[in-house]
Amino acid sequence: MYQLLFYDLVEDYLARRAPLRDAHLGLVRDAHARGELVLAGAFGDPVEGALLVFRGPDPTIPERFVAADPYVLQGLVAAWRVRPWNQVVVEE
Repeated sequence: MYQLLFYDLVEDYLARRAPLRDAHLGLVRDAHARGELVLAGAFGDPVEGALLVFRGPDPTIPERFVAADPYVLQGLVAAWRVRPWNQVVVEE
């Protein structure tokens, strides 16, 4: 099972992210290296949100990520939510 972490970003996200980007991407890389984070990226044009796909049976891992994410801590994320996802099609 997977957990989808959705971020709703503030309007001036792109203007404010530069000083926090390295710390955020370090958190992303660490989670990926541990095998917790499968995919991550922003969506919209202009950017309005992001989706991070975590591997795990419950929201504990993405919630721990949110608690440490400088984008969340510094107010670049207006809202976030975790939803369980049962993957049907698997790439092999």
